[in-house]
Amino acid sequence: MKVFVIGIGLIGGSMVLDIKTLHPEATIYGIDNNESHLAEALALGVVDKAATFDDLVDADFVIVSVPVDVALIVLPKVLDVVGDTTIVFEVGSTKIPICEAVANHPKRRHFIATHPIAGTEFSGPSAAIKGLFQGKTNIICEVEKTTFKLQEKALDLFKEMGMRIRYMDPKSHDKHIAYVSHLSHISAFMLGKTVINKEKDEQDIFDMAGSGFESTVRLAKSSPAMWTPIFKQNRKQVVKTLDEYISNLSKFKELLEKEDYEAIYNEMQSVNKIKEILNGINIKK
Repeated sequence: MKVFVIGIGLIGGSMVLDIKTLHPEATIYGIDNNESHLAEALALGVVDKAATFDDLVDADFVIVSVPVDVALIVLPKVLDVVGDTTIVFEVGSTKIPICEAVANHPKRRHFIATHPIAGTEFSGPSAAIKGLFQGKTNIICEVEKTTFKLQEKALDLFKEMGMRIRYMDPKSHDKHIAYVSHLSHISAFMLGKTVINKEKDEQDIFDMAGSGFESTVRLAKSSPAMWTPIFKQNRKQVVKTLDEYISNLSKFKELLEKEDYEAIYNEMQSVNKIKEILNGINIKK
């Protein structure tokens, strides 16, 4: 088995680590514009050999795990050169622009649009970890546009990794992920900014930061190079979620100004049901 990973970071690197565990006979080839990333991935054993686009003709799997703006350029080039038995999948957090970029490509049937919802705030080859996708959801978009034998090949691999498969159209994916992922990252970045700005005046503010603050701003350590293109591609949905979020924050502020603590209590209590929702999701997993 020949597996190529283009962009050797958290998601692509973790995928090939799992593939190496599941299929010890597989050879993992790495392609990355960042030479230091490629060298690090080779040194860590995340990939076995360096490769070029010309080598993709013999690939069984090609994993495209680059920033979503780069994927728009890379994906058509990959499809240009892959062989008849190659399945290509891209793992980014937006799906409408990605699907549109390859919609009319002659080898569109070799591509399956995916979004494995897993990760950490870390990036680069050293962030890759085994078992990252166990029990996680993998959103598949436009599966009907992938030839059956190749989609079956990809889906079997995802299931081997322990992923739950969920099918969704690209528009619904980008709408929903704006709420549960993109908004979370913006909140973390802006909370971090608020505290950093205050820290300029009060040097000891971080001495008071407990585990709650640390977990809330964890996502603020995420790569701006990855997240700026995501916000750009999903701008309309992200702006909509921000409008709703800012409205809720403003209402909460108004309740505080009015000293309406009963209403504040009721607001928080109504949101407590999210525990039941999340517990139900975890049970289904």
